[in-house]
Amino acid sequence: MKNPLLHRYWLEFDRGVDNWPPSSRWMMLLGGCGVTAFTVEDALRLVRESLFKDEPLPPLARIIEDVDITTLDAGHIRPNIHEPVRRGIWYPMGHYTSGGSQ
Repeated sequence: MKNPLLHRYWLEFDRGVDNWPPSSRWMMLLGGCGVTAFTVEDALRLVRESLFKDEPLPPLARIIEDVDITTLDAGHIRPNIHEPVRRGIWYPMGHYTSGGSQ
């Protein structure tokens, strides 16, 4: 059952920055990142703690709150998402994390 306090966020990172590192962690985020959280601040904290740890969060180009998953890329992103109704990162799927309170 979906928690009405949670929102699905789609984060798109600014790929135009000169210091975009070539690490695999950053490269897999070229298409964006999906996270379910209570607020945008909560979503950014989950991404920072789960994916970037000691690296800075790359600059954001866009944040879509309550993203309609059907609008995401049907060729790669949608077939590779994790369950987006629980709190945590659902794309990229290999980095799914549940942040506890659901």
